[in-house]
Amino acid sequence: MEDRTAGFVGLGLMGLPMATNLVRAGWAVTAWNRSEGPLQEFVAQGGCSAPDVASLRDLPIIAFMLPDLSFIEEASAGLLTSWDENPPQPRTAVVVTSSVSPAKVQAFGRRVREASQGRATVVDAPVSGGTKGATDGTLAIMAGCDADEFRQLEPFFNAMGTTVRRMGPLGAGSLAKACNQLIVGTTTAALAEAAELAERSGMDPAALFDVLSGGLAGSRVLENVGPRLVRKDYTPTGPAKFMHKDLSFVLESARASGAAVPMATAGVELYAELKRQGLGDQDLAVVRQAISNLSDNTNIAEPAETATKGTAAP
Repeated sequence: MEDRTAGFVGLGLMGLPMATNLVRAGWAVTAWNRSEGPLQEFVAQGGCSAPDVASLRDLPIIAFMLPDLSFIEEASAGLLTSWDENPPQPRTAVVVTSSVSPAKVQAFGRRVREASQGRATVVDAPVSGGTKGATDGTLAIMAGCDADEFRQLEPFFNAMGTTVRRMGPLGAGSLAKACNQLIVGTTTAALAEAAELAERSGMDPAALFDVLSGGLAGSRVLENVGPRLVRKDYTPTGPAKFMHKDLSFVLESARASGAAVPMATAGVELYAELKRQGLGDQDLAVVRQAISNLSDNTNIAEPAETATKGTAAP
């Protein structure tokens, strides 16, 4: 894609560094954000500001990084109305980088195509790597679109990520991200459980995680989230409540495909409990606090088999 101009909607914890990296890579980016502070910071980095989303209508790429598809639909309402009256020139790729429902992003794609008289298409390209990956430009980006459109968008994606893959047609990127979140969410919960069990048993969780990192249990999740779990540092790098949303997309996709997802089912309930405890706005690592609260409020009975047969090691 020769035209290196783009619009960007949503300058939050992820969106601001992503848009900034585009500018640093030589892209002319015009952004819109609901609050003024991040927009001013972006302009100071060399970006431009838009008065509203509809004013981005004729850019070849408009990327959205908002919490969920409902926010994107609300923000793009004026844009779609504008296109309905006068289709975009040139053709426009609406790039959804947020974690959204695979089925609902396909429906959104149909609405965008209809409103723009076929001149705009939706590409779902959710990202993984957290705020560090967004800042460092090392995100993993999972795209759902046709092969030709992916080739045209690769320079745009490469300015923000280092692992960029086309996963299939529209919706495939969101399904890949749901699978990613299944692994991240349940692994973080398992690590939190292990840390809480270790500490309550008199063991140092830091020492536990150190030895685990050298074995089969070592992972990028342990490397990145483990230190926060040990320190009980729940300063947000991304709100934990979004994991409940993302795992719900796993269940939605599983119902559609007939797949059994017992880990995702357990994870959805755990993160729902986290939200019920009022912890949803804190970092994902706060799942340890949710598990600790459950431990304090639950009488854990000794399994009947252990009680009758003793405690010999297997």
